[in-house]
Amino acid sequence: MEKVINTGKLPIKLWLNDIEEEAMQQARNLANLPFAFRQICLMPDAHSGYGMPIGGVMATQNAIVPNAVGVDIGCGMGAIRTNLRTEEMTPEILKNIMTDIRGVIPFGFNHHKQAQDESLMPPGFKLHEIPVVKREYEAALKQIGTLGGGNHFLEIQRDNDDFVWIMVHSGSRNIGKQVADFYNKKAKKLNAMFHSTVDPKADLAFLPFDSEEAHHYYKEMRYCVAFAYANRHLMLDRIKEIFESQFSGIIFDPIINIAHNYAAWETHFGEKVLVHRKGATSARAGETGIIPGSQGTKSYIVEGLGNEESFQSCSHGAGRTMSRSKAIKTLDLQEEIRKLDEQGIIHAIRHKNDLEEAASAYKDISTVMNNQRDLVRIKVELSPMAVLKG
Repeated sequence: MEKVINTGKLPIKLWLNDIEEEAMQQARNLANLPFAFRQICLMPDAHSGYGMPIGGVMATQNAIVPNAVGVDIGCGMGAIRTNLRTEEMTPEILKNIMTDIRGVIPFGFNHHKQAQDESLMPPGFKLHEIPVVKREYEAALKQIGTLGGGNHFLEIQRDNDDFVWIMVHSGSRNIGKQVADFYNKKAKKLNAMFHSTVDPKADLAFLPFDSEEAHHYYKEMRYCVAFAYANRHLMLDRIKEIFESQFSGIIFDPIINIAHNYAAWETHFGEKVLVHRKGATSARAGETGIIPGSQGTKSYIVEGLGNEESFQSCSHGAGRTMSRSKAIKTLDLQEEIRKLDEQGIIHAIRHKNDLEEAASAYKDISTVMNNQRDLVRIKVELSPMAVLKG
């Protein structure tokens, strides 16, 4: 539930009880931006990021902040419900499916060896108007339909009615990072040139919308969001083909496909503003969303409640409690393996470095969900059967 911290400028509204000081200072920096609107919102999974906290939501007037979107533009979730019952998914079939998935979807830094068909790329964009995308386009043809690394994952899950689901978490791959880095550098240069009052140490360089650079970034960002959507869609289509090879008569519900790193023009409190969501999900009234847990914990299909106080937003996941390096140094490998094995989850934790994405490196997802009961309603509760990490 919401609580408010007054900063002397804009209030900071939080949907969590404890937050690290670094993330809180980043929220204060956001509240001091001259173009920030109404309030700064921190979702229940919030933790420190680069410039803006992950799990942060900020609305602005006539300005866009590349670091308030982040480097993995368009990163988000895709999920499909099948008509398969969990008893049909024997351990042997499940292992075969996971092996076949690795055969068609590259993980980590790997790409397809051959360029994919251009018809799979986002339609409706003019490449000459998006120069960074144009520069990276040929490489992106080999990246579409790939998972990436870090916290990206593929899961086979079961719901409370014992139906099988497919879920994927992935983003815009390298093309999003290239766009983010290019325009953040542009913003820094412009802010220095015009002696911006925004503290450069805050890493919140901005582009005013009366500049060409802001419009160029917005177009390129929208392409990256569309690319990330297409990327998830292609992976899910290829996983569906694998399921069809194992089960005759299988039926798939329509794909749920949502982003949680982007900026979009919306109307809030009677004003047209640019809402930046960095590790946060849109939760308009009646809107379907996906909130994943960490490896080995539950995920949720939710319905937004349209709470204006969060700019109609909710969390994008569980949120980290420790950095990747700290997780590797402090967590016990055998204990994390035991937890997953006890649940019967097929997983790929084998080495110390795999601990960076262990469940113990994340917040308790049930606490996160309880803290946002005024933001979303749980529609479906999902439990993992098998996990593949990037």
